[in-house]
This record gives sequence, structure tokens and C-alpha cells, in this order.
Amino acid sequence: MSSSSFLALILLLLLLAIGKGRGRVDVRRIPADFSIGTSTSAHQVEGGWTADGKGQSIWDNFTHTRADRIRDRSNVDKGCDHYHKYKEDIELLGEHGFDHYRFSLSWSRLLPTGRPDNVNRAAVRFYHNILDELERRNVTPYVTIYHWDHPQVLEDELGGWLNESMARVFAEYARFVYEEFGPRVRTFTTINEPYVNCYFGYGTGAYAPGRRQPGVGEYQCVHNQLKGHALAYRIYDRDFRARQRGRVGIVNVCFQYYAKYPQQEELAERAFEFECGWTAQPIFGPEGDYPEVMKKTIAEKSRREGRNSSRLPEFSPEWIEIIKGSSDYFGLNHYSAMLVEELPPGLRIDAVDVQMMTQDADLLKSYDPKWPGTESSWLKIVPEGIRDVLNSIRKKYGNPPVYIMECGTSDGNGLDDNLRVKYLHSYMQQVLLAKKRDKCDVRAFTIWSFLDSFEWSSGYTEHFGLVQVDFSDEDRKRTPKNSLAWLKTYITSLVREVGDSRTSLSLSPERSQGDNETRARITTRTNQHDSRLLLLLLQGGGKGARVTK
Repeated sequence: MSSSSFLALILLLLLLAIGKGRGRVDVRRIPADFSIGTSTSAHQVEGGWTADGKGQSIWDNFTHTRADRIRDRSNVDKGCDHYHKYKEDIELLGEHGFDHYRFSLSWSRLLPTGRPDNVNRAAVRFYHNILDELERRNVTPYVTIYHWDHPQVLEDELGGWLNESMARVFAEYARFVYEEFGPRVRTFTTINEPYVNCYFGYGTGAYAPGRRQPGVGEYQCVHNQLKGHALAYRIYDRDFRARQRGRVGIVNVCFQYYAKYPQQEELAERAFEFECGWTAQPIFGPEGDYPEVMKKTIAEKSRREGRNSSRLPEFSPEWIEIIKGSSDYFGLNHYSAMLVEELPPGLRIDAVDVQMMTQDADLLKSYDPKWPGTESSWLKIVPEGIRDVLNSIRKKYGNPPVYIMECGTSDGNGLDDNLRVKYLHSYMQQVLLAKKRDKCDVRAFTIWSFLDSFEWSSGYTEHFGLVQVDFSDEDRKRTPKNSLAWLKTYITSLVREVGDSRTSLSLSPERSQGDNETRARITTRTNQHDSRLLLLLLQGGGKGARVTK
């Protein structure tokens, strides 16, 4: 595609943005409290799997011992080699006008045994070096503490996230992260997508650690990850917030669901609760705890199966209070939409992704054939879906600040990734409509991903990057795609409004002072909780502290 044709495409897309009807918005103006960035995760891009004392992660073990579960049988021993090429990557990122960069820390690189009594100082230096490079380019870091790659030793010793003790070990790790990096980082995510991590890691076994316990494992895993998140949040709130002045949250994955047939909107609502609500309701819901439809449905199914208790674990009253309100923002990952219909009685489908959404929610998922496809079979282009999800969050959870931490598409067309340009432009337009027209409190839009990288069970067969990586080249040559050039043009053309925005987003760590309004609205209960209760929870027991549920 010639450069003139590509520029013509850009102009056409911009004209469409100020077209008719529901999509009209001035694409040149964005609120001052709106940040645009891009993202990666440690295991997917770093490589250097044994470099400088790194320990083995569950994904290292999984790709080496169960290569048959990876589509192209690949691994990330070297991967994108970001561990050695981070300066080049961040220089390229900084040249294209991004406000922030979201990346994750490798737990097994920092703490090879999983615990802070064995710190890998080379890994600490590596992440400080990344922060140095971002600071030089005035790019704000968004740091994810856990993106699915805990040390294998914790899986071997504890059983990973099936063991409640993992929540306390994670809280110790989070404390270490706050102490080491908190003075330089203002936005932390504790855990990325508990739903996906647990569903595929402990339910279907398609992801590391490969435990296949459908209908049981995913529920226990999410249960313990929510506990770990809440403890990590309370530690920050109690011991670090006053001096570090940052924000801590969790990232939820939320597809948009539409009823396949008229007059069945309650099915779309049920699908939302069984996915997004599963991890969001305990934190953002006014009463806390899991969605009522999940509790009732799974309890009844468990009873019919002859079980003495529900497959969905129960939180004690103490845990409900610890978890409720434990986030300064709503972290959102959104990619696409799906149709849902009632699962016909007696029908059992043996596809890998049906155990929870179909058998427990009694829903069958599908796609509208009119929705444009992408390189990924599960990802269709449905721009209005992200606006609808944002409005659901606004209505259900009191309009919390929303940080979109992942949104993007795969595109198999190499450097000419104009499908990605279309996707990003249309989705960003809908996000701005949600913010400016619907008054959804959206603060950030983060594109997945900056680099082509290892896409979990798909290996290197799907390409989400703004930058192409040549994995056949020993040096892992980087080449920017058309979408990155388009984004630079788009970002630099934007005008930031400073009028009546409720809060202005700090685009550098020095100017960030946290979100006082957020803390007032999504109130933490740490001060209301007796500190002794939190201590008991961290220690794993004690009179009056029911932590076994």
C-alpha cells in the first residue's frame, strides 16, 4: 500500500468519525483526564527465561512439558527478547506519542522462589531500567504485578491458586513491589483477568498450569485471586498510599453480550454476570459478594449433582468486607462481543470453552455473521460493544473511573494492518462517545499490544502488535506497522480539553497525586477494619477471622 493511499485511508476514517448519527464526535478533542497508551506482559515479550538468575514460571514449565497444547508448539525462551532490547522498544514507543505504557513484572524473575526472602537484584535493576527509559521519554508507567506467570515452585509446593495460602504469598510479593517500585509508579494493577487466567489455567487446562478441573478449579482459583488482590490492596492503602499517592486496582475482562433472539435480554444480563460480574461484583457491587444469579444457579446445580456444598465457594462476612471496595479504579479489558441464547435442555457440548459459560450459565455463545472477522476466530469487530460495556459498568457499579487496560485486534496482514487501524479508530470513537455523551468516567485507553508476541495457547500464530517482530531473525528485528504510524498521526492531532473535566490525569509520575475523588467514592474500608483483622487474614487465621472460605 502506498503512503498516499494510506494517508487517504486516515483522512477517510477521520471524516467517518464526524459523520452522521450516533457516531458523531469531534475526534480532534479529548478530555484532559484521558490517556492513550499501549501494553505488553512480561512472559509474552521478555524472553531471557533463565537470564541473570530468573526462576522458572508456570508458563516456562507448561511450554516445555506440554508443547502439544500450544498451537505452533512454541515457547518464550527467547521470544521478543525484550529483556535485552527494552531500550530500543521504549525508544520506539516514546517516538509515537503514547501517554502511558502498561507492562507487567515477572514474579519468577524478581523472586525466583516466589517469596521476598530471595530477591534477584538483577531483575530489580532491569525493571528500574525500564522505568528510567520511560521517564526519559515522559511516558507514564502502568505496572501489572501479576499477569499469569507465578513461579513454578509455588505451583509445586502449594498447588498454586487452588490453595488459599497463595493469596497471602501474593500479598507478600505485592508488598515487595510497592516497597521497591512504588515511589516511581502511580498506577498498579494487582492481577490481570482472574476470569481468563483461572478458567483456562485451572478449569479447561488449556493454559498454564494446565490443571483440568472444569466447574470447580476455576471457581476456587478466582476465589483465592480475589482474596490475594484484596489483601494487596489493603496493604497499599494502609502502609503506602499516604507517601506514594498512587492508585491500585484489578483488571476485569468484559465482553459485550447481546441476546440472539428478541425478548431475551435477561440472557445477555446473565452472561455479563457470569463473566464480568464474577470478578467485578465482589469489589464494585454495593453489597459485595458474587452475583446472586451465580450463587443461586451453581448452588442448585451442585445440589442436583449430589454435592454437600456449592462448587462456587462462599466468602465469609469478613472476607466480603475486605474485598468490597478494594479498587481505586475499574480496570477493563475488552476486545469483542458475542450473541447468547438459552442452552437447550440436555445438550452438552464438549468444546474447550463451554464448561462454565454454557453448562453453569445454561447459555450457548455464537457470533453474528454480519460482524467482520479478524485473524482470531474468537474476535469479531463490534465497536458499539465497548460503549455498551462502559455504560453497563456505569449503571451497575456507580460510574467508577475506568481504565481500559487492553483493547486491540489481531491482523494477519503483516505491515499493512489496515484492519487494525479500522478497529482501533472505531473502538476509540465509541469510547469517546461513552465518555463525552454518556458521562462514563473513562480515564485511559490502552492498546494491546505494542509488539507481536506469544499469545498463550495460540503461540505466535496471531499478531496483535503495532510492531512486527521477526522471530526467524536471531536479533528479533522490529518493524513498525501502518497502525503505529496512524496512531502517531492520530495522537499528535488531538487537542486536550481543560475545561470542566472532573479531574485531570497526570501524564508524569511527578504530577500524579492520586485520585482523591475515587477514594471518596469507592471508599476503602481499611480504616473501618480493625488492623488486627487484616493482620489475622495475612497470617492465615486466628480467633474470629474466618479465612477458610
